[in-house]
Amino acid sequence: MAAKNIPMILSSMVAFILSVSVSGEEQIMIDNFTPESDVPWQYLSDQVMGGVSEGSAELVKDDGEYYARLFGNVSTANNGGFIQLRTSLQSGVDKNTRGVYLKVRGNGQKYYIHLRTKGTMLPWQYYQADFDVTDDWQIVRLPLEQFKRSGSWLGKSAKPRSLRSLGIVAYGRDHQADLQISEVGFY
Repeated sequence: MAAKNIPMILSSMVAFILSVSVSGEEQIMIDNFTPESDVPWQYLSDQVMGGVSEGSAELVKDDGEYYARLFGNVSTANNGGFIQLRTSLQSGVDKNTRGVYLKVRGNGQKYYIHLRTKGTMLPWQYYQADFDVTDDWQIVRLPLEQFKRSGSWLGKSAKPRSLRSLGIVAYGRDHQADLQISEVGFY
């Protein structure tokens, strides 16, 4: 085995070890934002609908930790109020999925996960759960039953096989966003 393959093998071993949580539930990682990752993420802001929020998303490596950073100025002016990092889930997730997990840190603000399903046709339709961050890395677990629908015209809950996208969102109020995500997935 070539020495240059050792870091990749060690990285794979660490990812496997992290795939089983302390509670014994299996975790299915979507992304850990390493250079080997091929998960397509899209940055969106309320500017797609006339809002004025400004922000960006970037991939960062700091002290050996890779992460995505979502940052900017969220403004509710002009009926706006969000910046978002989103990825598609082409065929849903395992039917036994119980929730979403993230390894995050940030600037002490509240952030959100938005899940879209086969039934969320309009841009303002989603299922939402919130989480708070500190400046220390932490694992956040959001059970699917904690996600609230954005309107009464949606089904009461997001079904795992129906999921089509996951968005990590700074939303709903005027504030400076700075969120760092080193891992995201389902459990």
